Amino acid sequence: MNSETSFLTPPVFNGENYQAWAIRMTVHLEALDLWEAVEEDYEVTPLGDNPTVNQMKHHKENKTRKVKAKASLFSAVSPSTLTRIMQMKSVVEIWEYLTKEYQGNERVQNMQVMNLIQEFEIKRMKESETIKDYTDQLLDLANKVRLFGKDFADERIVQNILVILPEKYETTISSLENSKDLSSVTLAELVKAWQALEERRLMRKEGSIEGGFQANSLNSESNKEGKRTRSRGEALITTIREEVSLPALIAKRQITLNRSVGGDQTSSATNVVN
Repeated sequence: MNSETSFLTPPVFNGENYQAWAIRMTVHLEALDLWEAVEEDYEVTPLGDNPTVNQMKHHKENKTRKVKAKASLFSAVSPSTLTRIMQMKSVVEIWEYLTKEYQGNERVQNMQVMNLIQEFEIKRMKESETIKDYTDQLLDLANKVRLFGKDFADERIVQNILVILPEKYETTISSLENSKDLSSVTLAELVKAWQALEERRLMRKEGSIEGGFQANSLNSESNKEGKRTRSRGEALITTIREEVSLPALIAKRQITLNRSVGGDQTSSATNVVN
């Protein structure tokens, strides 16, 4: 039920991008079998005397189709646009007014197309953008040109990309030149090749970061081990210094002197006896 309701809901026009809305609205009316009421400005003639069943059915269908088409247009515009068309009687009159008011004449359309093409030609890829982001922007401009009924081939997008891409993509371009004729490369193939390149670069970058973390971890462990070794060495030096401190040296010196004096006295006594 929800899918049916979504299908019956018309695209709403808010005063911008009329070309896209007109295409979507046309398909919407065709799906509901109502486009005939807009495309053909037919009159619903009154029924004559003693109409047949088929005549009454046909008369009702034509009348109902016009009313439903008008109701669809009323529900497919913003409130501000609705106030401009609500007094119009004919669905054809409403459609022609919207086309003239928002699509403009041929001269205005040509100016809009020229502006879009100029924007396309000067569009450059930013360093922070991916190839997909950049390509989507070019496609958006190309599709806007196509909405005016102008031809804009994908080959033109491919040529533009090959000319203005940053230097970091030169390797991929060279690989494509060696593998096939660039004039036959499709936009999808081009985007796919560069997306693969970006993914490989990202993987290498992530690997470098991970390797850096491991190196930092090893350096940290080495520093900790070095600190522990220095601590043990400093403790040993402190112990040695305590053992050979000045009081300890004096005490050892006194013991040595006492032993020396005692030895001399013993030697003297022995000589006297003899």
